[in-house]
Amino acid sequence: MTSSHPDNVTPLFGAPGRPAPRPKRGERMDQNIAHFVRVLRRAGLRIGPAATLDCIEASRTIDIGNRVEFYHALASCCMKNPEDRLVFDQAFQMFWRNPRLMEKMRDLLLPSLTREVDGDGEEDPNLRRVDEAFGSAAEPDPQQDERESIEIDMSMTSSATELLQTTDFQMMSTAEIAEAERAIDAMRLAFPTRPSRRFSPASSHGRLSFRRTLRRMARQAGMPLPAHEKRQQRARPIVVICDISGSMERYSRMLLRFAHALTQRRGTVHSFLFGTRLTNVTRQMKDRDPDAALRAVSASVEDWSGGTRISSALQSFNRNWSRRVLGQGAVVLLITDGLDRDEGGDLGFEIDRLHRSCARLVWLNPLLRFDGFEPRSGGVQTILPHVDAFLPVHSLESIRQLSDLLQRDMAPGWRSQTLASWHHRLHDIQAEQTAGGGIG
Repeated sequence: MTSSHPDNVTPLFGAPGRPAPRPKRGERMDQNIAHFVRVLRRAGLRIGPAATLDCIEASRTIDIGNRVEFYHALASCCMKNPEDRLVFDQAFQMFWRNPRLMEKMRDLLLPSLTREVDGDGEEDPNLRRVDEAFGSAAEPDPQQDERESIEIDMSMTSSATELLQTTDFQMMSTAEIAEAERAIDAMRLAFPTRPSRRFSPASSHGRLSFRRTLRRMARQAGMPLPAHEKRQQRARPIVVICDISGSMERYSRMLLRFAHALTQRRGTVHSFLFGTRLTNVTRQMKDRDPDAALRAVSASVEDWSGGTRISSALQSFNRNWSRRVLGQGAVVLLITDGLDRDEGGDLGFEIDRLHRSCARLVWLNPLLRFDGFEPRSGGVQTILPHVDAFLPVHSLESIRQLSDLLQRDMAPGWRSQTLASWHHRLHDIQAEQTAGGGIG
């Protein structure tokens, strides 16, 4: 029988394959497990104090001398998403690779641990968070800068800032995430505009203003001097409806940072979050401090990193909030991957109602970061025909493209130029599925 654990998982004590005697549980075992959970949390896994208690209880029911059992006991309590496995495996190997490490730890302080990286291969960006969680990032040597002065030709290289623009949020380290958040806060953002009913004087172009012309004639002894005017532009309200389910966690946090930056500009922004229920966080997002605002949002939302019920969330929005916030030509930013798990809802009816209630509906989907993405899931096929733009949102570059899109003139009948190709591909896929169902 082949084991399902990774190849680097070996028995904790004794030679591989040889049954080892059950060791006596150390007095500091529970504290070491608690510290391991804290390392995972610093590496980016969404686990809380309950995971620590679960790991301790699980370790008491197994043979801790068997590394395989110990690995699966901790993994079952700490891994909530499939994408967490790579980070967990690396952290587990680094933390528990020394059989006597648990006895040597004092005051819950870890020694400087580094993982072995092949010099010829590239480092996985996912694992940099593990290094940072252990505090093993290499520190620059100030004396080396004084001893050496090296001139480097940068004409054919890209700066770290340029590389950060296209880096996936999911692949960023903790330091890069902080840098990306500062870049979002510093963006020069503008709201989409709409024509107002008011007019302002124009120098030589625009429509002829009879009222201003008559006033000018009265001041110029009846001489007919035409005066022109042009229609004023007003900012459109923006409504953000963001998915905060487990698959959208990293992207939703960065988009909330973008929504906060929009909220601090002159304009009207309404922010809503949904996982299994809809939550209005507009008031929390008005705090000028972005970190304080996101902490208030996290405290007010109960279904963070849970399931996804898109149709129920849109039904709640259409019924309770659409008439309040979708006036004056509002633009809706729907941020979700389209993986709806609400079997009892009517997603088609709700998304069509939302599209009819707003001026423009822009769908931001992080799954578009994959070159081979195709609209094959039921939720994607239901939402796609009812949107005016379908854009990726996985990096700083994609957020800048969204900012440029919002500054365009969204005249009546406006739609993104790339939407037609998606509609053609959706039609072909639906035809294939229909033909396949008919044959079967």
